[in-house]
Amino acid sequence: MAGCGGTIRDGYCDVCGMPPGQGAEPAPPTVVSRPAAAGSHASRGSYGTHATGSVRTGSTRTGSARSSGRRGMLGAGLVEVPRVPYRDPSTAVLSNAEVAENKRFCGSCGEKVGRARGDQPGRSEGFCPKCGTRFSFTPKLRPGDLVRGQYEVLGCLAHGGLGWIYLAKDRNVSDRWVVLKGLLDTGDADAAAAAQAERAFLAEVEHPNIVKIYNFVEHAGDDYIVMEYVGGRSLKEILSAQRATGAEALPLGQSIAYALEVLQAFGYLHAQGLLYCDFKPDNVIQSEEQLRLIDLGGVRRVDDQVSPIYGTVGYQAPEISEVGPSVTSDLYTVGRTLAVLSFPFRGYTGKYATSLPPREDVPLLARHESFDRFLRRATHRDPAERFQDAAEMAEQLTGVLREVLSAEDGQPRPAASGLFGPERAVPGTEGDAATALPPVPPAEAAAALPVPLVDGADPAAGTLAGLTAMEPAQLAAAVAAIPRQTPEVRLTLARVRIELGDGAGAWSVLDGVAADLPGDWRIEWYRAVALLADGRTAEAEPRFDRMYGLLPGEAAPKLALAYCREQSAPRDAARLYDLVWRTDPGYINAAFGLARVYLRAGDRTSAIAVLDSVPRTSVRHVSAQAAAVATAVRGRPSGEASAEELVGAGNRLTVLEVDELRRARLAVEVLHAALDSVRHGRAGGPATVFGVPLAEQPLRGRLEETYRVLARHTRDREERRELIDAANAVRPRTLL
Repeated sequence: MAGCGGTIRDGYCDVCGMPPGQGAEPAPPTVVSRPAAAGSHASRGSYGTHATGSVRTGSTRTGSARSSGRRGMLGAGLVEVPRVPYRDPSTAVLSNAEVAENKRFCGSCGEKVGRARGDQPGRSEGFCPKCGTRFSFTPKLRPGDLVRGQYEVLGCLAHGGLGWIYLAKDRNVSDRWVVLKGLLDTGDADAAAAAQAERAFLAEVEHPNIVKIYNFVEHAGDDYIVMEYVGGRSLKEILSAQRATGAEALPLGQSIAYALEVLQAFGYLHAQGLLYCDFKPDNVIQSEEQLRLIDLGGVRRVDDQVSPIYGTVGYQAPEISEVGPSVTSDLYTVGRTLAVLSFPFRGYTGKYATSLPPREDVPLLARHESFDRFLRRATHRDPAERFQDAAEMAEQLTGVLREVLSAEDGQPRPAASGLFGPERAVPGTEGDAATALPPVPPAEAAAALPVPLVDGADPAAGTLAGLTAMEPAQLAAAVAAIPRQTPEVRLTLARVRIELGDGAGAWSVLDGVAADLPGDWRIEWYRAVALLADGRTAEAEPRFDRMYGLLPGEAAPKLALAYCREQSAPRDAARLYDLVWRTDPGYINAAFGLARVYLRAGDRTSAIAVLDSVPRTSVRHVSAQAAAVATAVRGRPSGEASAEELVGAGNRLTVLEVDELRRARLAVEVLHAALDSVRHGRAGGPATVFGVPLAEQPLRGRLEETYRVLARHTRDREERRELIDAANAVRPRTLL
């Protein structure tokens, strides 16, 4: 910096630590190339403090892989995350800076080194008895050392596979706390290469969820990275503290909140062409309301084929040894970490080192199927079956989080999908409001499902957006006439052909699109919808089940799968409908589907309760109330309805905002049910329906009046005659 009198060395002032001509934090220096070396594995430590208290926190789905500038946000604005307060860093210094003997391994071959023999304690320095590589677990810096004349060492914070971490004060920049990190074993070529790589990549990283680098220095022949001090606790420490209270894991919402924040950082790294490689609970710290990745020692370029690969058993993807790291292997580590945090994952480094326990063996996974499906996709052995980028993974995890929280407390947490539009119709609610939970034909169920969104980057996206109001036949002609038949145009054509009943034609179109969009989930979605529309429900079901596994945070696959299971597995159908309905009351099909399943099982009370839960603000509220009236009385054995049920149906219909004709049609059903119950001795007493007592004569009088109302509204002569005959048949008997 101008005026300070220092000398520029390696791009930085040796006095103030700033680049030339600036007075702020140093700009990222030129990337240092990584030397070629053989692969190895190591674990690394962390540094932190203690957690107390809690705060309301918030975040968003990843969306962009670039830094969003967010500070102090966790859990998509949905989760209470325990707060980790910042404390005096000097209290975090280790009183005994040594590596425990059971953690001493050769950095070259992995052999145990430095172990006690009989009464002789293990040596902290020496040579590996197996391969002869020199090892050293002795800190190189001691309290009071002044590194580069600027950084005063207070002591060691932590130790791990790649280096000692020291706490120091920057005497040239307001005595700010900093961390110095150097090599644990200077005789290990791989460790040296990894440390050099960390120096290079940290310098170019700038993200709120990743620790900042300030400087690079040399002292007594050793290199050190100077980075910000993050005064918090690692997720490993937070998990340990939780277990100390008697709990087996962190709350699921809290665990998901952490994973969402990590995915923000990973999305940024991947956009820079970098892979983290060795993510685990040890390598991320929560401080106050913010999460930070603190160890980039294993970071490498996506196209790096020669640098050493660092990973940890139980977290590392199984294909690493054969094909090396990738974006999907990075995301695999997030899934494994999420599993370790959220349930007692016994055997995750042994029996289940590359798999998950059966769902039925883990109560949390059995309780939250969508979370289980999310983990199984995230940690699939086949990289092609995993989430392919951090934004996709975060979007589905956010949907799962909303679902989990709603299932736990019953409070809906609706949100627009980033993959599907809204539901298009609710079969059984159109036209005559007197219709009550009729069986839904497969074609109508298929047409009602949400439609996958059009890729906005497609050249024809704008044209397709202008055609949404057309009827299927018109839309088919318009789409076929578009000069450039892009993949999105053909996907739209496939959808329209399904709606027109041309399933074979839709499949033919989809086969062609598959060549242009290999692996696009929408092709499989439309194939399943085509099967459903053709009435081939049993064939559609496993395809929708697969879609649920691919998109565990979406409502649409659950709705489709629930419909397919209404007949074959009604309990599963009810569970899926309930899951969607609890999370987002905008999916009215879920409410009507759940009510259908209850009614088919003979549980009218539950069916009516679901219909009552359709909010007044919904355009389907009146239809739901009309269906509830009909559900209370229709299709029952004569005289079965109780007085309470009849009064409830009458009161519901009285306040229902429908026209006179529809009201009269429903009233006839209620009055007939009431008359039957009175004649069977099931109902009576002071209760009233539509203002008349539950007695035969008053009910007959009101029923006669209602039939005559219906007769006045019909223009069909034969129907009018039948209605008048019905009125005469039920009129009260009188003595002349």
